[in-house]
Amino acid sequence: MKAKEAAYYRMPITDWPEAERPREKLMQYGPLKLTETELLAILIRTGAGGYSALDVARKLLHQSGGLNKLAQMDYNDILMLKIKGLGKTKAVTIAAALQLARRLQTEESRTPDLILRSSEEVANICGPKLRDLKKEIFMVLLLASNNRLIKEVIISEGVLNASVVTPREVFHEAIVGMAAAVILVHNHPSGNIEPSREDIQLTRQMVESGKAMNIPVLDHIIIAGSGFTSFADRGLISR
Repeated sequence: MKAKEAAYYRMPITDWPEAERPREKLMQYGPLKLTETELLAILIRTGAGGYSALDVARKLLHQSGGLNKLAQMDYNDILMLKIKGLGKTKAVTIAAALQLARRLQTEESRTPDLILRSSEEVANICGPKLRDLKKEIFMVLLLASNNRLIKEVIISEGVLNASVVTPREVFHEAIVGMAAAVILVHNHPSGNIEPSREDIQLTRQMVESGKAMNIPVLDHIIIAGSGFTSFADRGLISR
């Protein structure tokens, strides 16, 4: 670290030369000219204990493992890093900004009257919501007769098993939503893309219930890390 930079990190940002302050740099040059550390410092706003907001931001990126790892964290994860100068209020601000970024990714993948024609399209919609989470989420996509997406419904959060996720819950939502078919989606926080024995057993149960109710299960998508797997593509669900 240069001596000039080290001196800046030991004084409030308000005492820096105006051209060096992250907020002023963004206003003058735009966000693309700022580093990830500087952008985080704007959210953090103030430092503590002789450290500037920029120094706190640098520590946050270092201790979280970088921006990609930070993007996977929620409010509690950020607090558990125990970074001086990063309390509850600032952790909430950062967690909210990360959630907005995830929702933007999801919205950008949507179009009005979206017709789902492939597993890739399903993964593009659900991936941004699920891939960075540290707990399992099981959701169902309700489809009209032409495979138009009606809505997404979260059925369960936490450990996925047959005692938590039941056909009754899934098909109740399908009936209420007047769905002609459904697609099941859940995530693997471990990053392992392979379906577990429980995943396969649960899917078979859902498929059989769907046949009995004349609401077919078209696919079951597992989101894991940056990838996904499709039960239908692998022949585990007959189309």
